[in-house]
Amino acid sequence: MAELEIPNVEELEELRAKQFTKRTALITAIFAVILAIASLGGNKSSKEMLMSQQQSSDQWAFYQAKVIREHLYRNEKLRLEADLIERGDTMKPEARSHYQTLMKKLGEEEVRYDSEKKELEQEAKKLEHERDINRDKLPYFEYAEVLLQISIVLASIAILSSLHAIFYFSVIAASLGTLLTLNGYLLLFKIPFFH
Repeated sequence: MAELEIPNVEELEELRAKQFTKRTALITAIFAVILAIASLGGNKSSKEMLMSQQQSSDQWAFYQAKVIREHLYRNEKLRLEADLIERGDTMKPEARSHYQTLMKKLGEEEVRYDSEKKELEQEAKKLEHERDINRDKLPYFEYAEVLLQISIVLASIAILSSLHAIFYFSVIAASLGTLLTLNGYLLLFKIPFFH
């Protein structure tokens, strides 16, 4: 009759600890990948926010230049109209015709600058909207990074101590971090104190 070997309890515990360590290490690596994705999203949102702000500021500067030009042409046209009224009938017909031609050109330039400034205003507002969207995304990525870093530390502690409870806290922190990362990319919901 063959002998039946009873497994050693210590060997079983060691085998179970190795399985826990391997599983936890693998999951920790996944947390690190999600952390990298959150970090990438945060960096991109930050850069896009700053770039949109700068471009918006440039558009507003162009807008102001157009407004100044529009006012210059309007003032010049009004000055010519006042001269025309002041001189009245004493003005030669050629000079009157020249004044009227200049006033017409100044009026056309005024209208052109008015329409150009409206286009610049729309573009500046569009860029400000992009800036605001990226600004809204940024806190989600930042908090996600913190939670994912905490989860990696907790998972490392769980490996060293073989405490399953710490590992479960790590999974909870990583799940929240993953959810915030997804929300950073998609803005599915808003958390009031983040804004």
